[in-house]
Amino acid sequence: MKTESLSPKILLLWLLLFAAIPLLMVVVTSLLSNATTQVASLPFTLAHYKALFSPLFANVMLRSLLTGLLTTFITLLLAWPFSYIMVKSRHQSVMMLLIIIPFWTSSLVRTYSLVALLKTRGLLNALLLKLHLISTPLPLLYTNFSVMVGLVYNLFPFMVLPLFTNMERFDFRLMDAAMDLGASRLRAFVKVFLPATAPGILAGCLLVFLPAMTLFYIPGVLGGARSLLLGNLIQNQFMLLDNWPQGAATSTLLTLMLLGMLALFRRRGVSL
Repeated sequence: MKTESLSPKILLLWLLLFAAIPLLMVVVTSLLSNATTQVASLPFTLAHYKALFSPLFANVMLRSLLTGLLTTFITLLLAWPFSYIMVKSRHQSVMMLLIIIPFWTSSLVRTYSLVALLKTRGLLNALLLKLHLISTPLPLLYTNFSVMVGLVYNLFPFMVLPLFTNMERFDFRLMDAAMDLGASRLRAFVKVFLPATAPGILAGCLLVFLPAMTLFYIPGVLGGARSLLLGNLIQNQFMLLDNWPQGAATSTLLTLMLLGMLALFRRRGVSL
């Protein structure tokens, strides 16, 4: 009984120490003035939030949103049929293992492995030259294409797992019942099966879209200086420009956006 009563208190203490207090420190830092000899100093100011309405931030935000949406769309196109095949397959454990194995290594290591694949003298260009599909190596690395490949590759499991979990719970006898009542296979699929997978689709899209907007090391490694996304902007404000209040203000705005999206998905009954 004592253990059960202490568990919520321990969880509350953990959230307070490692979530609420750090977030509060970020918000307070965003309201302070920038200083050359220390992280931040008085007086309080809203100048860093006003700077978020600049053309530079608007361009980075728009590019991040488009990258996140495109990454989510491509990942969904690949993950949905893969999850469906996995549900129907007799080799679910093998296919699931192929999804889980990449998690055994750092995503940063996996991202650097793509450099060897996409560089001018990399494996992909060598294969295309060997097959005589191209005459000169393609400039694949340090492009928007390479960033998209890295994001989709690293975030693919986050789309597959909720889709597979949702599809596995579906009673496929409902499809047979719909066809027995006169519906075609396509109509039964669209009207019965597809709506049943909507929670998995929404959960997977959320798990992919949010990191795709904010991951900074994938655009940094595969896109170079030209691929500046929101995560890279925050990193530069903290590490390169040494402007902690501006970085904190950008992080606070991003956190509010993400919390708003989470609240919207929760209202629609999507659980993560």
